[in-house]
Amino acid sequence: MSLETALQAVLLLALANGAPVLGKRLLGQAGAWPIDGGRSLKDGRRVLGKSKTWRGLLLGCLVPAVAAPWLGLTWRVGALFGVAAMAGDLLSSFIKRRVGVAASGRAPALDQLPESLLPLLVCRDALGLSFVEVLLCAAIFWGGNVGLSPLLHRLGVRDRPY
Repeated sequence: MSLETALQAVLLLALANGAPVLGKRLLGQAGAWPIDGGRSLKDGRRVLGKSKTWRGLLLGCLVPAVAAPWLGLTWRVGALFGVAAMAGDLLSSFIKRRVGVAASGRAPALDQLPESLLPLLVCRDALGLSFVEVLLCAAIFWGGNVGLSPLLHRLGVRDRPY
């Protein structure tokens, strides 16, 4: 794997997963309608939780599509990457609600793996990644996310230090 390819993949992950967080900071409550509409399942827990919004979903799909050409990729690859990252994030939230983790609660590995592995696997061929390289990029994203979260919290970008 080339350094350029790894950088493309990790930057797309950061953009797709960071856009909703920055959108919340920049836009406040504008467009912050919960995707699940406040609905709960038979277990009494929300489907996804209040932090999964239409604004975040849109930004998480749109930002990688807009940025991809600057990274040497097509906007279509960026859009597919963003959609897959948001699907992984929604899957993670759904699972976290089912096992009783509160919205925005911490669940190591489950917080980063679906939102990183799914887009990397879906766009693997477009990025020219082997399966091992997919795992390596996901690990880099995971480590960066865990390592930078406390700093982003202190800077006021994130609500929580994780």
